[in-house]
Amino acid sequence: MQGRKRPPNAVFRALADETRRQILDYLRAGPRTSGEIADQFHSSWPTISRHLAVLRAGGLVVAERKGQAIYYELNTSVFQDLVQHLVACMKPARRSAPLRRRAQEA
Repeated sequence: MQGRKRPPNAVFRALADETRRQILDYLRAGPRTSGEIADQFHSSWPTISRHLAVLRAGGLVVAERKGQAIYYELNTSVFQDLVQHLVACMKPARRSAPLRRRAQEA
């Protein structure tokens, strides 16, 4: 995570927007320049640039400058962390011993 801590819920904020999810889907094919990404949408380049900034802040994409172009690609480790977090949320909570005893007494 490059030594920087993401703001709480930054991943969820990044995923909350349809256009950003479409950008992520487009990047599944591999790294793309910001211009290539912008060409895929009916939004202005500055709007796409803001979307990319939100995705970077959430850690969902990484950017690498090559000459004058900036290439964006998916950061799959953040997706793996997100999936693990969501799976953990779905696991039943462990009951503590006192709750079991009360249930047995009733």
